[in-house]
This record gives sequence, structure tokens and C-alpha cells, in this order.
Amino acid sequence: MKKVLFIAAHRLDRSPSQRFRFEQYLGFLKENGWECHFSNLISKEDDAFFYKPGNTFKKLGVLIKSVRQRLKDIRLAKSMDLVFIQREAFMLGSIYFEKQFAKSGAKVIFDFDDAIWHMDVSEGNKKFKFLKNPSKTGDIIALSDLIFAGNQYLADYAKLNNKNIVIVPTTIDAKEYQRMSLPKDVAVCIGWSGSVTTIKHFEFAIPILERIKEKYGNKVKIKVIGDGNYRNEKLGVVGIGWSHADEVKELSGIDIGIMPLPNDEWAKGKCGLKGLQYMALEIPTLMSPVGVNSEIIQDGVNGYLADGVEEWVEKISKLVESEELRKELGRKARQTVVEHYSIESEKNNYLKYFNELTK
Repeated sequence: MKKVLFIAAHRLDRSPSQRFRFEQYLGFLKENGWECHFSNLISKEDDAFFYKPGNTFKKLGVLIKSVRQRLKDIRLAKSMDLVFIQREAFMLGSIYFEKQFAKSGAKVIFDFDDAIWHMDVSEGNKKFKFLKNPSKTGDIIALSDLIFAGNQYLADYAKLNNKNIVIVPTTIDAKEYQRMSLPKDVAVCIGWSGSVTTIKHFEFAIPILERIKEKYGNKVKIKVIGDGNYRNEKLGVVGIGWSHADEVKELSGIDIGIMPLPNDEWAKGKCGLKGLQYMALEIPTLMSPVGVNSEIIQDGVNGYLADGVEEWVEKISKLVESEELRKELGRKARQTVVEHYSIESEKNNYLKYFNELTK
């Protein structure tokens, strides 16, 4: 049996990037001859303060603990066939640990699903920005044996430092993502799902949603999932915190899913996860035409692409006014996910890349 060590920042079932990039393949890999080992740095207890302002000495303790963990991982890597690094091995600017994994004798896969060579620091740690080194991404790519890029934009960047690149899309477990039947509400629910760090993207939609509320009043309601502290009185929004246990239920209450993004270099690296989650649940989806979104959505066929306030308002209005249109686009949206962005559609490729690299 071959052995793989997954290197990640967070515990299992905490980070969307980890969950939708590799965690949901662990069972399939085990069934097909791979012994999977997993190492994370930030515990549930650490998570309670690590991304919030302050707690400098406690954060220093997490860094020291993380160094010790990665030193253990270097020793473990010598008995592995493969080391899979998701985004980075350590949260600061050093690539010491990636270099050691490359020297361990194991093959190295580097997986990334965001434009992480650009600076993006959580609000709680902005004063430590100087400790980060986003340009290290290119160096990690250069020393890896194979790159898993989430989309073509990321693959094009990776090609600057490595020729061994495959595009591995972010995928959904279509068996888990089955829309739940909930009591029908008179109001059409326009929903956004994300996190505390991406709530800024929801705010790009506020001028649009204000226009929709002015037009339809109580015929529509707005739902925000992922930031339990978020409030917008004008839109009547009280944010809902994210929970894996309630994820499908909360999403199932959405009639129209939105994924607004700025057209910037960071957003171009996004892999469309929010939109794919809506689509898997047969929720008609509107996305900004940024990055991979324009590949996922065929405008007017399996969802809508919208750019600018007027176009967003026009297309949301069509969906608010027609339940039949919502159902038609929702059905085609799920079909797209099942055929091109699901575990079932990608799992054999995933296994093939692992096996071919370690022949």
C-alpha cells in the first residue's frame, strides 16, 4: 500500500479549500490502495483567537507549536511515497519545510485554488503582514513534482515555474448536496454563502440588492450565510454562522444564489466554489464574469453571468418573477456540476495523478 501525507493549515472539516480540494477524496484514495496521513497546524482551540486582533503571545505559541509539528512531519515524510501540500506548509514567509519535503525522497504535489501569490491577510493579523511572503508560492511550485491548479488562470501562473501542471477543479459531493424540501416561503430568497473573510465580496452586491428591495419589497428577502455577526438593516439581513451540519439545509432555503466578485487579480484565481454549491442544489445562480465563473456558467443556459448594477438587477428580476425559469436553470445547473465539477466526475483523474507520479 502506498502512503501519502497531506500537509494543511486546518483541522479536518474546517476549511472549505481543504474540504473541497482533497478531504472529500480521502475515502476513495483509501479504497484504492493509499494509506492517508494528515497533519494540520491550527487546532480548534487556536482557531478561537488566531484570526482575531490581539493575543500576540498566544499566537506566538501557535507558531512555536507549528514549527515542532512540521519538524515531525519532515521525519514522517521519509517513509511516505507522496507529500501533498495544500497552499503552504507554514503560515509565515519561509519555505524551509517545503524544501525538506522535496528532499525527503517522497514525491511532492502542490495544490492551490486561489491567487495566493498576491497578498491577502486576515483583518485580525494585518499588523503581522510583514511576516508574510506571498511570492514564495512560485518557489514552492518550482520545487514540487506536480502542481494541482484549480483553474486555467492559476495554471498559467504555475507554468512560470514548473511544466508539470494539471488542472484539478474544485468539486462538489453531489450525493451529499441534495436539495432539502423545506416549508415554502411567500418571499423569494436571494442568498449568498461565504465566510467572515469573504463577506467583502457580498458587499459588492449591496447596491444591486437595494434596488431589488425597492422594486419588490417584501416579495424578496436576503440571506447571508457564513458570518454570524453580519448585519444590514436596510436589507433586513441578519447573518447566519456556517456549520457543516446545517450547510445543505441553509443553502436549500435559497431560491436564487449570487456570487458577486470584483474584477481583480485575486478574484480571477477563485474556483467558483460558492456558485458550484448553489448549482449542485438546483439553485439558479448568478455570478460575476470573473475568472473560471465564465467557464462554469453558460449565460442563460445553466445560470446567469452579470456585470454592472443594471445587468444584475435585470437578471435577478427575471428569476424573482418566474418560478419556472428558476426551476429550469436550476436543473441544468445541477447537471453541469454532476458532469464536470463533482467527485464522481473527477475522482478517477485524481487517483490517476497520484498513481502515475509514484510509479
